[in-house]
Amino acid sequence: MTPHEKTRLLEQIAAIPAMERGKLSPRATGRHYKLQCWQEGKNHTRHVPADDLPAVQDALDGYAQYRQLTEQYADLVIQETRQNLATAKKKTRSRPPSSWRSKKKSST
Repeated sequence: MTPHEKTRLLEQIAAIPAMERGKLSPRATGRHYKLQCWQEGKNHTRHVPADDLPAVQDALDGYAQYRQLTEQYADLVIQETRQNLATAKKKTRSRPPSSWRSKKKSST
């Protein structure tokens, strides 16, 4: 893993133009769509006019892309963290014991 990979992912995240959470469902009337999302412990519903559907769908796609990219970024950082921890353990184990910890001689 290189810092370039993390930077590339962050640049892709920053380039997402619009985001919206939720699920879009057609309404029975056909003139509006229902956008539902879970926020602050509650289900919120918005009605989206058919004219706004393409923009809302693009925003939903943007959020899906954001989630996928942040998952990849997290995977890279977790992998890097685990490698650093493993390297730190190897460094501390390979060190010879210190000479100042010598046993005391009995005075009897």
